[in-house]
Amino acid sequence: MVTTEQVRAKLEEVFDPELMIDIVNLGLIYGIGISGDGREVRIKMTLTTLGCPAFDSMRQEIIGRVAELPGVQQVDVDLTFDPPWSREKMSEEARTLLRYLF
Repeated sequence: MVTTEQVRAKLEEVFDPELMIDIVNLGLIYGIGISGDGREVRIKMTLTTLGCPAFDSMRQEIIGRVAELPGVQQVDVDLTFDPPWSREKMSEEARTLLRYLF
């Protein structure tokens, strides 16, 4: 059965197209839920800005990557802005990288 760690690893393969940092280290993932049989995965996430035009492409990539995991048949992505994203949600690695990029 699929685990939260496996889902998180797949999500680390998805990058914000503007910042080029993966969405996990960027702090965009607020939760991962897996059904009892492991067939359904629900991801709760946010964006760095309201109305980010990259959401649709990131959503499709998230669904595609997580669906690669054995047994996963359904992937849902729930978008929330509560609480709003802030730089404090980023990992230390992402903050360091962001300092060098910008």
